[in-house]
Amino acid sequence: MRDPQPHRIPVAVTGPQLANKVQQALGDSIDVRRSDSTAEALDALRHRDIVAVLGTGPHGKDLKLDVASANGLSTTTAVTKLVTAYAHGADQRLSVSDVVPLDRYDARGLAGFYVSFGVTLSGFALAQNVVGLSSLLHLRHRFTLMAVFAAASGLVAAAIAGPILDAVPAPYLPLAFVLALLAAAAAFTTKMLATYVGPLGIPLATLLLLTVGNSTSGATVGTDLMPSGARTVSALLPPGAAVRAIADLSYFQSSHVLAPLATLILWAAGSAVLLAFRTTKQQRPAAPTPHRATTDDTPPTHWADTDERHFAPGNDTTRHPAFTVPPKEPDTMLKASSDRV
Repeated sequence: MRDPQPHRIPVAVTGPQLANKVQQALGDSIDVRRSDSTAEALDALRHRDIVAVLGTGPHGKDLKLDVASANGLSTTTAVTKLVTAYAHGADQRLSVSDVVPLDRYDARGLAGFYVSFGVTLSGFALAQNVVGLSSLLHLRHRFTLMAVFAAASGLVAAAIAGPILDAVPAPYLPLAFVLALLAAAAAFTTKMLATYVGPLGIPLATLLLLTVGNSTSGATVGTDLMPSGARTVSALLPPGAAVRAIADLSYFQSSHVLAPLATLILWAAGSAVLLAFRTTKQQRPAAPTPHRATTDDTPPTHWADTDERHFAPGNDTTRHPAFTVPPKEPDTMLKASSDRV
């Protein structure tokens, strides 16, 4: 965000001569995709394979740039500035048209980012509460709670962003599915990190999901303006995957939605499996200690029976000396005593 710069932004250019001139003038700022057909180039733009189409005007003198603002204002603005500078240097007029515009109630293209951020935060907060309830809830109850909450988060958030506010034009059920996967990924990942790492798991989840994940999601600063490392992280973390999936569902005919869906599923399912494995391993009972037989095959005695054994008359029951009945005096001694009296 400090200094975004274009890095090989994919732009289709019609005409071999124009493509060579643009490539020489703009260098590595854009990735020139040569195209012989304007129709094919526009179709690639509508399916998010490129971010702009540059060609000549009707009379072969002026330049025409077709963009898709649904790719994000930062990326669209960067491409427009680059091509405008080229047209000014070539002393040609440039006309710009928006082929895939943003929705009426999402003028800056941030609705998908904000609904993703809210769902990520809700899943993170849920996992924090589940960590506190771990000693009170069985593993299956914790899993059920997080799964039900994730589904509810997806349904409610999709309803608010879609039918209620009309800010995200994606179909309701696919949008709810993406947001539910995002909530599940955030919840299970946070709980898994807390289980494996301990008290540092929550700060680590905050750094991974909320800080790095949202800052590299590609909503406020397009991925084509990020360094290569940030672009890689953006595609691998749940917030970036969710922002891409929402944009594809909303504006680009779901052309590239499978990759971000796979990322969300891997985070949710992988974290759940790791969590179940660790919790089950911790709850597994220890192996019993083998019995050590004594020489007379008798069980060990209590600390009170460590003295010599005493047996009650007519009984084999072991007694402690303090509870042993003293022996009766013989009758002969009693009779001798009475004679003396």
